[in-house]
Amino acid sequence: MTQKERMAKGLVYAPWDEDILKEQMNCLERLYLYNRTRPHQQKKREKLMKEMFAELGENCYFEPPLHSNFGGKHVHVGKGVYGNFNLTLVDDADIYIGDFVMFGPNVVIATAAHPILPRLRELAMQYNRPVHIGKNVWIGANAVVLPGVTIGDNSVIGAGSVVTKDIPANVVAVGNPCRVLREIGERDKIYFYKDEKYDFDTEKIDSAAKEF
Repeated sequence: MTQKERMAKGLVYAPWDEDILKEQMNCLERLYLYNRTRPHQQKKREKLMKEMFAELGENCYFEPPLHSNFGGKHVHVGKGVYGNFNLTLVDDADIYIGDFVMFGPNVVIATAAHPILPRLRELAMQYNRPVHIGKNVWIGANAVVLPGVTIGDNSVIGAGSVVTKDIPANVVAVGNPCRVLREIGERDKIYFYKDEKYDFDTEKIDSAAKEF
């Protein structure tokens, strides 16, 4: 079994394998070009993103600098996804990002891990587990999502959280390790920040949005 096959199967493998490194370097070349585009070069950024990512929906945008182990090759992106500055996608395994996901600055999504056994870490051995992020998830600044985690639709991950286990849909979760704080509910239709109320009817969001 080759190292690339071991990598694909989620087994412990040597990431410094020549074939793996060659593929990785080619991916990183495109990422390098993306991060050196100018703000007015939106069309060029769009073209590069389509080449970089495994899948890319419409109306996605990632603020440079974007960091990624394989330049997005193993990242599957839905539509309307936004990544703020310094998003890090450790995409040695697949990362699945649903529609309308938002990433705050300095978020890390990691699929790669290393064995606890010291000798294997001396040899830089590695294994990977995919990450799944549902639709309409907001991940706050400086949060870290660890390998193998699934985050359910509509949930919010608080800034600075370290997500070590799966998070269900429709909740606010915070902390290190990240835990469910509460469900998203009726109060969230009235208040947008602490005790500050919306100045429009959130039951009629589509019509209200036309006024903005």
